[in-house]
Amino acid sequence: MQRQCVSKITRMAMPIMIACVLAAVSSSAWAANGNRRDKDRGCSNQTLDGDYGLTIEGLLDIPGTGIQVRGVVLQHYDGNGHITQVDHVVVGGMPPSEEWRPGSGTYTVNTDCTGKATLTIPSSPAPPLVVYFVVDRQGKTIRQVVEGNAIIATGKKVE
Repeated sequence: MQRQCVSKITRMAMPIMIACVLAAVSSSAWAANGNRRDKDRGCSNQTLDGDYGLTIEGLLDIPGTGIQVRGVVLQHYDGNGHITQVDHVVVGGMPPSEEWRPGSGTYTVNTDCTGKATLTIPSSPAPPLVVYFVVDRQGKTIRQVVEGNAIIATGKKVE
């Protein structure tokens, strides 16, 4: 009697277990195929297209000082290698001379989603900024570091 009951439960459960295994295998294959499509697609200048809000923080690399830098930036990428921005950067706790300082430049996004931008800030006596970055989440986020300084920026696409 007990054996018949266990046998009946096993027969009833078997199709459900097979369906679960098939669903799990097909879900894994579907996810792997989606990841492969993302990798095959890669990145280009067109991956960055639109406005990005970033937070800046770090230290200026001036020997013996370590001056703290914090700020916010609104960058606009045109999808064709041109960038414009406005920033509000506080250096050493001092407010900037301009509320929103404009800048512009060029950028290149590599197929592996790394890239480089060169930005000119007309009101700054410093040479153009060279920024290295990584694009993530199909162009929804960006992480940057300024060459020659310990300053980073992280941001998201403004939607």
